[in-house]
Amino acid sequence: MLQVAIVGFGNIGKAAYEAVLNAPDMELKCIIEPSEKIDIPENLKNIREFDYKNIHKHGGINVAILGTPSRLCPDIAENLLNMGICTVDSYDMHENIWELKCRLDEAAKKSGKSSIISAGWDPGSDSVIRALMDAMAPQGLSYTNFGPGMSMGHSVAAKAIEGVENALSVTIPAGAGVHKRMVYVQLKSGASIEKVTQLIKADPYFSHDETHVKQVDDVAAITDMGHGVYINRKGVAGNTHNQLLEYSHKINGPALTGQMLVNAARAVVKQQPGCYTLIEIPVIDMLPGNKEDLIKRLV
Repeated sequence: MLQVAIVGFGNIGKAAYEAVLNAPDMELKCIIEPSEKIDIPENLKNIREFDYKNIHKHGGINVAILGTPSRLCPDIAENLLNMGICTVDSYDMHENIWELKCRLDEAAKKSGKSSIISAGWDPGSDSVIRALMDAMAPQGLSYTNFGPGMSMGHSVAAKAIEGVENALSVTIPAGAGVHKRMVYVQLKSGASIEKVTQLIKADPYFSHDETHVKQVDDVAAITDMGHGVYINRKGVAGNTHNQLLEYSHKINGPALTGQMLVNAARAVVKQQPGCYTLIEIPVIDMLPGNKEDLIKRLV
């Protein structure tokens, strides 16, 4: 039985908790949530810690599932690896993934443990789909179109902007992998919408896309966690042109992210020491059950 801890009990952490409860091969040992403002179920309060540095008090933990904002993942994952615990996270800043992989690879190999980064749905499960499409049609073009729907990473980034009480970032697909960001903000008293707009548009999460910021009275009243993706590739298999590959889904973002993190937690302990992305992991390592049964059922 895999002994797991969940670090962070926001939307992703709660979804990971639900997925762990439904995993036949996992046991939850510890919840780490530093904010006293975040409530956790009564039955978990006896295993709650406010600081991940106390994780060893719960003994025998194999892997920590990080449900923290992306910008906190690098330091927390590195520290946990140094403490001798495998980690998985859903770090979603695409342009920095290789840099983070190299950083955590060094820490993981030094501690003799393993880590899987960016293991949500995008990056994560969608990355596996893109890699498979490239294998099916090696010559061609792929486009990933998100939404319309709530982006967790962008919403968290907007909430962190000075003067913002709450925020919702909605991704609107414009086609051919181009997106527009609609950011709805609930301001703190005295904050300026002009200044908040300037700061949001300058943030790396938003600076590469067309971004519109609108002030609202109550973000909670308009929040819907649904999201989706449409990935298509038109390319060449061998010498045969016009191979059209398509994949789409409509999902609850936190739920799929939490499930993929639990799948990655199952896989990470099967890897050699080092840091991995999801496209480097055998899919079968993410599934519970006997290898023979899985092959007979799925191949």
